[in-house]
Amino acid sequence: MSAKLMPLAEAIAAHVHDGDLVYAAGFTHLIPFAAAHEIIRQGRRRLTLARATPDIIYDQLVAAGCAEKLIFSYSGNPGVGSLRVVRAALEAGRLAYEEYSHFAMITRLTAAAAGLPFLPMQPVGADDLARANPHYRTVTCPYTGAVLNTVPALQPDVAILHVQRADAQGNAHIWGILGEQKEAAFAARRVILTAEKIVEEAVIRSDPNRTLIPALTVTAVCHVPYCAHPSYTQGYYDRDNAFYLEWDKVSSTPEAVQAWLQEWVYGLKDRAAYWEKLGPDVHARLAVRPRWSAPVNYGSF
Repeated sequence: MSAKLMPLAEAIAAHVHDGDLVYAAGFTHLIPFAAAHEIIRQGRRRLTLARATPDIIYDQLVAAGCAEKLIFSYSGNPGVGSLRVVRAALEAGRLAYEEYSHFAMITRLTAAAAGLPFLPMQPVGADDLARANPHYRTVTCPYTGAVLNTVPALQPDVAILHVQRADAQGNAHIWGILGEQKEAAFAARRVILTAEKIVEEAVIRSDPNRTLIPALTVTAVCHVPYCAHPSYTQGYYDRDNAFYLEWDKVSSTPEAVQAWLQEWVYGLKDRAAYWEKLGPDVHARLAVRPRWSAPVNYGSF
């Protein structure tokens, strides 16, 4: 058995420390909520939370007192409105922050993944951000003379990624909407991988083009079914749109947020207990029908 394969609670205890820069990857899809809840349970503090779109995963971490800084692009409850907790903390000056465009966030990860101190970008659409954020700089292209924006590399202490399936070493398949999982994996010092299924290495090797995360980047592998709820995992369960609407109501008062955290995070042992508490009606509502891709013949010699 691989030494990387461990329970999520053990992975968080070993690899997420107070003061770390944490990157939770996934773009609308494959957001590792279960890992965030475990970070809350273990009482991590002074974290810098980085993510292209904070989503309600970071609203919950901020509400639990885990964060002292946010690095992000576009902050909102997708399709609903503001992240009420994050916005209140920012406006009150309780939460430091750096804001970038989506492309700048991915560029920062790409720079770190490539071992570069920065990367240039076209300045289109980033003028206001560049004026407000001193980490945007400029460089003159040595080939064309054009003035380009630059952003510094972003190297997380730990990146947390959720995938459909992985082997015990951390080679992982992802399909559906892709976010910045690959860039985050190569940029981070440590990677915690959560998976809906742990499969034999032969399953991963059977479809190498779907292996977006290689084992060489992965520190810990955790079997965590339903990890991404209320976001979704393609082929396993749907996005819980009702939950996102409900969170907008819950997050309207600090008292309701703390009551929710007590009931749904502190009061539960793990993700299995969380999924059971959601109940069969929610399970049925989020169930997906099979829709298989056509087989691919890779051939052999």
